[in-house]
Amino acid sequence: MNYDLNQLQDKANAIRAEVIKTLVNAGSGHSAGPLGSADFWTALYFSGIINYRPQEPLWEDRDRVIVSAGHYAPVIYVTLAEAGFFPKEELSRLRRLNSRLQGHPHIYEPPGIENTSGPLGQGLSQAVGTALAAKIDQKTWRTICFSSDGEQDEGQSWEAYMFASRHHLSNLTVFIDRNNIQIDGHTEQVMPLEPLAAKLAAFNWHVIEVNGHNIEEIIDAYETAKAIFEKPTVVIMHTIPGKGVEFMENDPAWHGKPPSLGEAVESLAQINELRTLGGTIISEHQ
Repeated sequence: MNYDLNQLQDKANAIRAEVIKTLVNAGSGHSAGPLGSADFWTALYFSGIINYRPQEPLWEDRDRVIVSAGHYAPVIYVTLAEAGFFPKEELSRLRRLNSRLQGHPHIYEPPGIENTSGPLGQGLSQAVGTALAAKIDQKTWRTICFSSDGEQDEGQSWEAYMFASRHHLSNLTVFIDRNNIQIDGHTEQVMPLEPLAAKLAAFNWHVIEVNGHNIEEIIDAYETAKAIFEKPTVVIMHTIPGKGVEFMENDPAWHGKPPSLGEAVESLAQINELRTLGGTIISEHQ
């Protein structure tokens, strides 16, 4: 597995910029989580740690990426388009009537989406079922589940953790975006999760904690998960919601709203301090 960390970091910031553009064009959608998780999605799809074929999205031996936190749709769509699953031009159709790019992803629409998501907490159960099916059929492909920290409030999530441990689903890796915010405020004020790692370990999961903005740590965590054969693995990624845009960072108000045109211009200016982008938001969306 060969990758260039500088190129991956640049890719992550390019994805952040495209997320801003799609959000301001749509006029609705979630900002904080998508910006904060861009490093994870970059590591997943552009470092070589998972198996997929953009031109053959239903390839039998692909790894399955199950999205539990469907409101992260903007960054997921941008990542899949960047990976070649569908034309980038379609990103301008985010949340439009009859578009494949709905506010919460729908299975196989666009290609690369493996499950329908929206109600928080259900994706982990879907991922557990997918991993169990692979185990029963003796398949070698793996299941990755992306989850938000706020949805750990859901009892269904903990039932799924118990089930996965009971069936020793070592082919399942869950990544939790631990950004400490949810729609009603900071997680520790709404419904405290800590000590989250200890709770997951008590459910007999192998637990890894990483800096969610360190792409190398994310890659190494997943490689470690592949070497764990007796239990499933959960990776807690500590991230900054709204990462890259100073006025959005760590502010729960940006959980579920898009930037205005002016805010988008300012956001891109800040992201452009990290990389050079061609074109301007004004020329594309005025």
